[in-house]
Parts: sequence; C-alpha cells; structure tokens
Amino acid sequence: MSIKDITGFQQTLGNADARGWSRSVDNDFGSKFNIETPGVSGTEEAGKTFGEFLQDSLGKVNNLQQDANIAMEKLASGESQNLHETLLAVEKADIAFRTMNQVRTKVIDAYREIMKMQI
Repeated sequence: MSIKDITGFQQTLGNADARGWSRSVDNDFGSKFNIETPGVSGTEEAGKTFGEFLQDSLGKVNNLQQDANIAMEKLASGESQNLHETLLAVEKADIAFRTMNQVRTKVIDAYREIMKMQI
C-alpha cells in the first residue's frame, strides 16, 4: 500500500518546472499583498515552495506506509508480538494516505477551476 514511484512524481514536477512557477507565484503574491506564511516564519519551512512542501509531505506519507509494512511483516513472521504498535502504525499510514489523497483531490479541483477562468 506504499507509494511505489515517488521519483516519477518528482520528475513530473521537474518537467513542468513546478518549483520555478510556484516560487514566482509565491514571490508575486507575497509582494503584492504583503503576506507572510503563518506559523512558518523563522523556520526552515519558510523558504519552501508549495511544490517542495508537497514533495516532503509525499515522502513522509511514503515513510509511514513503509513503516506499517515492516511492522506487519514482523508481526506475521512472529518477530514481534506487539499487536498494538502494529495497528497504530497501520492506522497512522492509513490516515496520512487518506489525508494526502484529499489534498490531491483539492489541488486537482483548484487546477480545474483555475483552467475554467477566462482571462
């Protein structure tokens, strides 16, 4: 149930120049409206673009999926007897995956809405 091909997603973002586009949008939008990102000023996330944040989030979801798979393998092989930790790892991975799927749906909906706009 883990994300199989995150490099394919990274290549797609690279081909579309998502980093450059999102950085220019962040700069244009922030300079026009004098907006700071709430809760991330002064941290390492303050300099991240939306594309970089999305890639990091996908990596974290993938790591949770892999941890859940390892916990299930250990439980099935008898190496671990801790059912509670295994179930927690599986539920964490499931919630993260569902949340990422909802974010993906919202991003696609926003993209479609933007494409419908007339200039």
